[in-house]
Amino acid sequence: MEGTIKTIVVGKEFGFITVDGREKDIFFHKNELKGVNFEDLKAGDKVSFDEEASEKGPKAVNVALV
Repeated sequence: MEGTIKTIVVGKEFGFITVDGREKDIFFHKNELKGVNFEDLKAGDKVSFDEEASEKGPKAVNVALV
């Protein structure tokens, strides 16, 4: 899937990705990044990712810059 970084929470090392046509944003954690440093991400960046189910809802894994 592809989406756009909506929010970065620097102190807690996670953020949210928005996907066109979806109501809810998708959570991602720093540990799920692929080939990019968390510190290099910013709101508005385009990313690709895989989606997995978690206890709190869907989460993004294998997050990479497009």
